[in-house]
Amino acid sequence: MDRRSLVKALAVSGLGASCSIPVVSQASGTSVILLGTQGGPNFNLSRGETATLLLVGDRLYLVDCGYGTMTALQEAGINYLTIPDIFLTHLHDDHVADLATLLSHQWTQGRVDVTRVHGPFGTDTLVSGALQFASGNADIRFIDEGRSIRPETLIQADVVPATDSVHAFFEDDRIRVSSIENSHFPDWAKVQMPYRALSYRFDTDDRSVVFSGDTTYSDNLVTLAAGADILVTEVIEPVSTRQWFEEVVLGGNYRDNPENIWTHIQETHLTTEDAGRIAQAAGVSTLVLHHLLPGALRDVDDDLYLEGIRRHYGGEVIVGKDQMVI
Repeated sequence: MDRRSLVKALAVSGLGASCSIPVVSQASGTSVILLGTQGGPNFNLSRGETATLLLVGDRLYLVDCGYGTMTALQEAGINYLTIPDIFLTHLHDDHVADLATLLSHQWTQGRVDVTRVHGPFGTDTLVSGALQFASGNADIRFIDEGRSIRPETLIQADVVPATDSVHAFFEDDRIRVSSIENSHFPDWAKVQMPYRALSYRFDTDDRSVVFSGDTTYSDNLVTLAAGADILVTEVIEPVSTRQWFEEVVLGGNYRDNPENIWTHIQETHLTTEDAGRIAQAAGVSTLVLHHLLPGALRDVDDDLYLEGIRRHYGGEVIVGKDQMVI
């Protein structure tokens, strides 16, 4: 079901509302809304950068916050003030670009409850930077609006360790969240930096949903996703993506080191065949594709992504689009 169909159905049942409250505020069960599905760092009018919303009853959990997340929340009829927990898979800008905007606007529009940002090494520094970004705004509003709560008292960072075994780190009355390190960053790079990339699993009373984040084939991800109902995973189709890359390089992009950047794109993302292998090995019921490359960067048919996956996985596959509800 797409988001518009869900809103229409809720309106008929009396549950629809303006964008000032979540469209599923009275719904039960667990749903996934794909807010941004473009592989990045890229965005366009068809697909925003990576962001996904998990709804458990009337509780919201945001996974990644790429550019376009705020607009996507508005389009979905979701009140961003009601998001208490944000989970970042890693700190590339196409996964965090709207974070400072979201946190700042939550405070400006009067959220008085704590917002927690969970993520790998560097998440605390990222949140500190977001608070610095908003400091002038806060100082001004303290004077001319008489505000009484500082944003730094309402925004918390939770650094999640990168582990090779499943690590349970968050639980409330709706969900249990576990993480594991994936293989987005190659070993040679990790020797030179402390940054890591994570995959997350959300277990609720009625569904288990796993988010791969950016990764290559990962035995750790197979372990985390074992038996899950839904695996939301990135995917790249390298031939069409290379065609797009050559076009934008000719247009002036990536002038600092184009072939090294292409190597990164090709070697640190999940091919269609490997996505199928992971889904099959983990025994997941449904595979949802997002962070699509080329996505809307080229006019390609969904079958282009399915071809490689179907060589290894026979379960349900959904090629994600922005505002799709699962």
